[in-house]
This record gives sequence, structure tokens and C-alpha cells, in this order.
Amino acid sequence: MDVRRLELLRELAERGSITAVAAATLRTVSAVSQQLKVLEREAGVPLTERSGRGIVLTGAGRMLAQTATDVAVALERADALWADFKQAPRGEVTLTTFPTGGQMLLPGLLTAVAAMPGLVLTATDQDPLLPDFADLTPDFDIVVADSPGMLPSWRERGLRVVKLMEEPLDVALPEGHRLAEKASLSARDLVDVTWIGVPLGFPYDRILRQLEAITGIPATIGQRFLDNGIVEALVAAGHGIAILPRYTTRDHENGLVTRPLSGVRAVRQISALMRPDRAERPSVRLVVEALRAEATRVAAQHAA
Repeated sequence: MDVRRLELLRELAERGSITAVAAATLRTVSAVSQQLKVLEREAGVPLTERSGRGIVLTGAGRMLAQTATDVAVALERADALWADFKQAPRGEVTLTTFPTGGQMLLPGLLTAVAAMPGLVLTATDQDPLLPDFADLTPDFDIVVADSPGMLPSWRERGLRVVKLMEEPLDVALPEGHRLAEKASLSARDLVDVTWIGVPLGFPYDRILRQLEAITGIPATIGQRFLDNGIVEALVAAGHGIAILPRYTTRDHENGLVTRPLSGVRAVRQISALMRPDRAERPSVRLVVEALRAEATRVAAQHAA
């Protein structure tokens, strides 16, 4: 079987439609369909079937798509070994991240990569409302994502996941608030307060659900905002308190203070997600190593 046709089947498994595969591979829809039909003849069994107005992979198609992933990993590993033998890693690596992840990690990461001859890092940020950042892995070498932990969808996709850090989530209060006198806050301390919340389902919102489960009292949400800068400004102005990430919240600089939570697991895990074949590239491995080093430095700086 032709490796290039196997790769198209793999892209179909990940992207869900021939139109999306055509756009991603700079082919026409007709060309992609023809190549998949040739692959199906080579395989000798149906690889796709109609589903509504589109197509989905059959059981055989899914198995062959996984084989395509294994082939891609093997090819990238071979290329990596050869590149390591010939020269230092070089080329362009693409990375995308959620905004506060970029705020924490990109300044130091870009400085580190700038010192690596022949290596270029192109970084972007994404709308944090994206349901699953793993959806971005077909289009970027490295995707930096935050989550409560290892998500089942990441395992199902067979992604390479490198844990970078766990960032504590703290309670942000206006300076002079009655609770600011405490070194840490429990769920009972936070019963009679108004919160500046985030969209439902976000990591910070899950902390409020934990507090409600402990106290049995629904949290009072005054407003909900996505942007942490707006939340900080409203907290500082006395309109409520909030859950905010420890390393990127500017406490004491803009009229607010932060306090850790006790009795509640209040952290978010920050990870680098990659398709397994791309994770084998020497240039990608080098950037991931620099990313881990920067995450370790940031965490140590705030622990000091």
C-alpha cells in the first residue's frame, strides 16, 4: 500500500470529512476521494461507508488508519535518527497555546529557542473556549493545553502527552477584604460571598462546584467573564471574588490579593500535546525539552 494514501486515510480518521482532508492537504475533494478508492481496492475490503451526508470509517478502515499512524511514527523516528546523525535539529516548529499558558511560558521559551541555531519556533494563541485543544494537533506540532488531568479523548486519539506543570488555582480578593487576613481559605469561609465567575465547564468553574458539594450551598455568581484581566479588574474594584491561576495573577499590583484554598483540589494541569509521529522529530523534541525547562523555572520562581 502507498504510504501517501495511508496518510490520507489517517487524516480522514482525525478530521472527519473528505472536505477537511482536502483543505488540509491542499488537494481537491475529487483527488482525495479517488486516492481513498484506490487504497480501498488495494486493501480488498470497504474502508469507508456512508453516514448521513458524509462518510465514516468502517472497522477495517479504523484499523488501517491506526496502522497508518504506526507507519508515520516509524518514518519520523527513522528521520529523527538520521537527522541526529547528520546535524543538530533545525527547521520550523509550530506551537499553539491558551492565552495564560503563553503569558507564562512563551517569553522564556522564545529566548531559549533563539539561542538554538537553525531552529525557528512559530507560536500562536487560541480562543480558550475551544472544547478540546486536542483538535488542534493535526495542524500544529505542539499544542499547550490546560485540563484537570489526562483527558480520555487524548488517550483515544493516541496523542503523546508531556506534562509540563501543575498550576495552583487561588482565591482572588480585593485588598482590605475581610477574608484577606487569613493565610488560606476553606469552603466554609466562602459561603456568603459573591463570585466573579467564568463560563460554565471551565477549570475555575469546577472549583466552585467542589465548594458547593462541600457546603451544600449554591455559589452566588455576580458576573461571568472569560478574560482574566477583566476578572482581576472587577475583583480589585470590589464587585466580587474569583478563582484565578496563581502564576499569572498580578496580585498586589492592581488592588487584589490571592489566597490558597484548603480542603479542595484546586489545580490545573498544563501539558504539551503532540501527534506521535511529530513527537519523534528532533526539532520538536528540542522545543519540548525547552518548554519543560521553562515550566520548571516558572514554578520554582513562584515557589520561592
